[in-house]
Amino acid sequence: MTDHEDRMIRLEELAAHQAKVIEELSDQLAEQWKAVEQTRAKLDRLTERFLTLEEASLDAPAITKPPHY
Repeated sequence: MTDHEDRMIRLEELAAHQAKVIEELSDQLAEQWKAVEQTRAKLDRLTERFLTLEEASLDAPAITKPPHY
């Protein structure tokens, strides 16, 4: 085998390895994005719930001290 053939084989192996790594990273990125979207949706629901509870508490009567204080 000549030096050029050896070099070509190493380059092909490197390219195959990098393609596999890129595919794995892409899959991981897709999973992370899914988790971010789920977290964002949960945060939106919690924010809405908090605002609803906050509005309800504004309508509550003021807390006053009992007369015996």
